[in-house]
Amino acid sequence: MASGAERSPAVFDVKGLTKIYETSGVTVHALRGVDFSIAPGELVVLLGASGSGKSTLLNILGGLDKPSSGEVLFQGRDLVTANESELTDFRRHHVGFIFQLYNLVPNLTALENVDLVTDIADTPIPSAEALAMVAMSDRQDHFPAQLSGGEQQRVAVARAIAKRPEVLLCDEPTGALDSHTGILVLEAIENVNQQYGTATIIITHNVDIAEMADRVVRLADGEITEVRVPQVKKGAQEISW
Repeated sequence: MASGAERSPAVFDVKGLTKIYETSGVTVHALRGVDFSIAPGELVVLLGASGSGKSTLLNILGGLDKPSSGEVLFQGRDLVTANESELTDFRRHHVGFIFQLYNLVPNLTALENVDLVTDIADTPIPSAEALAMVAMSDRQDHFPAQLSGGEQQRVAVARAIAKRPEVLLCDEPTGALDSHTGILVLEAIENVNQQYGTATIIITHNVDIAEMADRVVRLADGEITEVRVPQVKKGAQEISW
C-alpha cells in the first residue's frame, strides 16, 4: 500500500457537513454533520431511503447547492466559499451529472446532444467516441423520441463523460429502467470509471447495485450510519435484481 505522501489527494473531502431547510415554518435537517471523502478512481454507492440526505449531499458535491455549515473541498479547493461564477466553472469543467430523468434536448440527435458538452469542454472526448463507449454508435443519428428509455439514459451517460470529468455524480440513474436496461446503463458507467479513472458516486435505493462498489455508504436521517467495503466487487453484468 502506498504511503500517505504517495497517495493522490481526495477528489472530495467533506467535514462536518450540515444542511438545514426552512419550509413553511418547519425546520428540516437534511444533513447532520456528515464526513465524507472519495479517492480518484473510486466508485462509491450511496444507499438510503427517500429523505435520508443522499440527493442533498450529491447536490452539494456537484456545486448545485451550498451547505448550512461544514467544509467541502474539491481537490483541495474550497467550494463553500466559491462564488456563483466559480461554481459554474467547477460544474462545467470538472463534474459530470447523470439523473433519473435523461434531460435530452428533443430536437437534437443523440450525437448533437453530446456535442452540447464537447463544444464547451477544454479537452473533450469526441462525441462519437463517447457514444461508442456506451454502445450507442448505431443510434447516434436518432432523436430522443426514437430511442428507448435505456438508450436515452446511455446518451445521457455519454454526454456526462464527454467532458472528461474528474467526478461523475449519478442520482438514481437506473430508477426509471427495468433491470436488463438498467444493467446496460451501469455497465456504461462502470466502463467510464475503469477506463478513465473517473471518481464515481451512484445514489440508489437498490441494494443490489451496491455489489459493484469499491465502498458502500448508507445514510439515514441526514447521517452516515454505515460504511463498508464489499468483500467481493461484482461487475455490472453480474448484478441482478
